[in-house]
Amino acid sequence: MKEKDGCQICYFSTQPYTTAMRLNRIVILLLLPLLFSCENQSADNSSITAFVGATLIDGTGASPINDAVLLVENGRIRQVGSKEVVDIPKGAQEVDMAGKYVMPGMINGHGHIGGTEGLQGGKYSRENLLRDLALNARYGVTTVVSLGGDEQASIEVRDAQETGSLSHSRLFVAGTIVTGDSPEEVKLVVQENARNKVDFIKIRVDDNLRASVKMPSDVYSAVIEEAHKHGIPVASHLYYLKDAKGLLNAGTDYIAHSIRDKEVDQELIELIKAKDVYYCPTLMREVSVFAYAETPDFLADKFLLNEVEPEIIEALKAPERQKRIKENPRTKVYEEALVMAMSNLKKLSDNGVKIVMGTDAGPPARFQGYFEHKELELMVAAGLTPMQTLVAATGNAAKHLNLKDIGTLEKGNWADFILLEKNPLEDITNTQSLLDVWIAGNKVPEK
Repeated sequence: MKEKDGCQICYFSTQPYTTAMRLNRIVILLLLPLLFSCENQSADNSSITAFVGATLIDGTGASPINDAVLLVENGRIRQVGSKEVVDIPKGAQEVDMAGKYVMPGMINGHGHIGGTEGLQGGKYSRENLLRDLALNARYGVTTVVSLGGDEQASIEVRDAQETGSLSHSRLFVAGTIVTGDSPEEVKLVVQENARNKVDFIKIRVDDNLRASVKMPSDVYSAVIEEAHKHGIPVASHLYYLKDAKGLLNAGTDYIAHSIRDKEVDQELIELIKAKDVYYCPTLMREVSVFAYAETPDFLADKFLLNEVEPEIIEALKAPERQKRIKENPRTKVYEEALVMAMSNLKKLSDNGVKIVMGTDAGPPARFQGYFEHKELELMVAAGLTPMQTLVAATGNAAKHLNLKDIGTLEKGNWADFILLEKNPLEDITNTQSLLDVWIAGNKVPEK
C-alpha cells in the first residue's frame, strides 16, 4: 500500500486476484445445484395440503388447538399446531376449515367385517368386505379391528393399506375364532392363524346365558400360551366376572366385552391393572339384543337412514319380529346387563383401567359406523367425560391395541381425521355433525 497526494492506493498483484476469482467461480458452481434443488422443492410443495383454521382435538387428551394448521404430505402428517407456530410452505394447497372441528378418525376396537348382509347375515366375500370398510369410513370410523370371521381377502386388504392412496377404513384381523375341545385341537387353530399373520387371536368364554357350553380353563389357557409363543395378543369374549378373573390369570391381553353379571370388585381391578390389560365395553351390543323388542328412536335417525336400505328398517319394525324378541326371556336379561355394563365401565375407568371403544358391530342390525357414534353416547351416559370417550376411541385405542401410526393427529402419523360442524367436547352427539372424512389425507368418497 502506498500514499499518493494524501490518498491511500492499494495495489494487488495479478495472481492473487485471479485466484480469488477462481474460488468465487467454484463456490458459485457448487451452489448452483443447491439453488436449483431449493427451487424444485418449492415447486413440489403442491403435494402438501394445509388444513387450516379448525379447532383441532389431537386424540391424546391434550387441550384442543385453536385456529390450527394440519400439514399433510404423502398421506402423513408433516406438522401440526396453531397458525402462529406452523409455517405453510409456499405453493401448498390450502383447505379452509375455519369455525369447524377436527379430530382423529375413530377406531372400532371390536367389530366384524365382510361376512354380514341384511338381517339374515350373509356369506363372506371380498366385495362385502370392501363395502363394509367404505361404509365405516363414511361414518368417520377410519379403522376397524375385526375380531374373528376374517378370511384371506381380509388379510390381503390389511397388507395393502400402508399406502398414501388409501381411501377406505383400515383393517386389522383376528382370523378364525379359535374353538376346540382340547388343548391340542385349539393349538392347531392358533398355529394356522399365526401362519396367516393375524393381528389378534380371538376366543369366546361364554355360555350365552346357559344356552351353550363354555370353553374350559385348560383349553383357553392353551390358546393363550400358544398365541403368546407366536407373539400374538389374545382378545377374550366373556360375560361373567369369574371368567374374567380366570382369563386374566391365564394371561389374556384384551377383555373384548363388558363384565355384565356382577359389579366388578377390587380383586378384578387390581388384577386387570397388574396384568396391564385393556377393556372394551361394547355397550351397543347389548342394545342390539333388546332394543328391537320395540321400535327404537334411532331407526328414525337421518344419520342412520342415509346409509341403510328402507326394507331393513321396515323389517325391524315388523310386529311379529318385535313380539318374538319381547317374549324371549333373554331380552330382559340383556337389558339389565347393559345397566351393569355401564356401571362397571365407570368404576373401571375411575380406577385407571385402560378403556378401548368398541361395538361388536357388523352382525345383522348392529349398524356399522353408526353404532360407534351411539357407543360414544352410552359411554358418556355411563359417566365418562367427552374427552375420555374420544381418547378411548382414538389415541388410547391405537396405543393399547398396538396399532402403529394412527389414532392421534401427531407428526409422522397417517392423516386419518374427520371434520365436524360442532364441538364434540361440548356434546358427544356432535360427532354426528360429520362433514367430511380423510384417510391418509384422501377425502373419503360419498356413497
